[in-house]
Amino acid sequence: MQTIDIFERLRRGETILPTDPEAYKMREASYKTKELLVQMNNATDPADIRKLLSQITGAEIDESLAIFTPLYINYGKHTKIGKNVFINFDCTFLDLGGITIEDGVLIAPKVSLLSEGHPLDPENRQALMVGHIHIKKNAWIGANATILPGVTIGENAIVAAGAVVSKDIPDNTIVGGIPAKIIKSI
Repeated sequence: MQTIDIFERLRRGETILPTDPEAYKMREASYKTKELLVQMNNATDPADIRKLLSQITGAEIDESLAIFTPLYINYGKHTKIGKNVFINFDCTFLDLGGITIEDGVLIAPKVSLLSEGHPLDPENRQALMVGHIHIKKNAWIGANATILPGVTIGENAIVAAGAVVSKDIPDNTIVGGIPAKIIKSI
């Protein structure tokens, strides 16, 4: 019987137990990513930064991406970034569950995109649960906002600074607060 690779299982949304025989591969991959992150976060040329980010994500990063480092990513291969995206300083992407950032998205400083979490049950708390984050076209994520696993941010939506988003946000809405709630439609 052929075993499905742990990263494919994560991409599919599977919960990974700490006893999983391939769990060690997640840490090994994050150490490899960290080596590239150190180089990227110390680079000053935008072309070099994009080249290193392409290596981290395993996909070509469009030259229209503007990114102010540092950026922190724990894996990278499950992050997809569109065109004309702006990522400001000091953001954190935990992407084992997958992160998709569509065209025209603005991401302010200190935003956390967290596609990973843990079960509530203390007996299983060491397990890793994942949920794909999807940020649709032209969304704007305000400073220090946190997007939790499994959330979709709608097209043209705005997430206010400091918000914690735990549920999907419809297109053309502004949300804010903890937990984030709809403030108004655009």
